[in-house]
Amino acid sequence: MHCPACRTSRLQPAKLEDGLLGHGCAQCQGTLVSLLHYRDWAERQPAHETSTELAAEAEVGETRHALSCPKCAKLMSKFQISGTRANRLDLCATCDEAWLDSGEWQLLKALELSQRMPAIFTEAWQRQVRQQASEQARRERFSRIAGEEAIVRADEIRAWLKDHPQRRELLFYIGHD
Repeated sequence: MHCPACRTSRLQPAKLEDGLLGHGCAQCQGTLVSLLHYRDWAERQPAHETSTELAAEAEVGETRHALSCPKCAKLMSKFQISGTRANRLDLCATCDEAWLDSGEWQLLKALELSQRMPAIFTEAWQRQVRQQASEQARRERFSRIAGEEAIVRADEIRAWLKDHPQRRELLFYIGHD
């Protein structure tokens, strides 16, 4: 099998974690992971994983172009990991294989998602990612308009109002000056 990202290097057996093997590319450091083997590995892991810090300078790769599955040659679908990160995992639904670009496994571990990787490929997860991205964009837009300090204060007020018994009346009062 050839690397779907480099398209020239042959994939070699690679170890992501103890008991979790894949096929890695020596050139781009990406790894092809069988989700069947991944699920077996995840079931044998302790319930709580410990977060590992992702160094700020750590290089996390991202393949921008569409990838072809190295097993069946069909195009792989891209699934965004988080609304705050640009990284996307590539999935061949036919072969049930995922391609992780260089550093994406470490990113999953840092985000405490290494034991929940298949959830990323669900519609519910992707909907949540879009909502996160939308909320972050909205926050950044208002931050540019009003300033970060004002947004922090507004968030404090929002949190205070959230469960306040007279929330509706207070919002009405604020809206009518």
